Amino acid sequence: MSDGDPASPAAALRSLVARAVDVDPERLDERVDTLERGRASADDEATESGPAGEGAVSGDIGTPAGRLAALVGESESVVAVVPRFEADLARRLNAALAAGDDGGDGATDTEPDAVAPREARVVFTGAAADRLAGATGPVVRRALADRGVDAYRHDGDSPVAVALGDDRAVVGLVDDAGVAALLWTDDPAVREWAAATCRRYLDAAERVTDD
Repeated sequence: MSDGDPASPAAALRSLVARAVDVDPERLDERVDTLERGRASADDEATESGPAGEGAVSGDIGTPAGRLAALVGESESVVAVVPRFEADLARRLNAALAAGDDGGDGATDTEPDAVAPREARVVFTGAAADRLAGATGPVVRRALADRGVDAYRHDGDSPVAVALGDDRAVVGLVDDAGVAALLWTDDPAVREWAAATCRRYLDAAERVTDD
């Protein structure tokens, strides 16, 4: 299924974002980059550059989950809303957040030149929020605290994952198998919508601690 197919995950994601920011979907196509599970983007096939001509991103960027983790890892400040947190995405984000962490012994978890967010606030909602409160909750909360992530639990849900990394908005369509499609852009209208969405969820969420 092509991401140009109106029924594809990438097309559905573009349509959702276009409605959210009240722009024509065709005009939005010129402002955003997308990646769909099972399909390599033009960037991957060429120079593996970042969106809209920005710098390169590290890590496995050939999948939506890998690209999401790479975009998060290269941002200094991240705020996000996460409705699902399946194993592959959790592993990739953990590696991105751990980049450059020496654990106090001078040894880094990843490459010496890797970067990681200085500030990370994540709102867990829907099935992801259940993970924080379920049997695995203490382990998840401890892992987040160890990575310097301020975690929040939201009593609700979200149709998509939304993140704002520095000045870049990232939106993911997440299903039972993981991140089906990813959209990222530095377009001001989408950034404003992403920031407002994250603020709304943060305001309605409760901070959780490693206890």
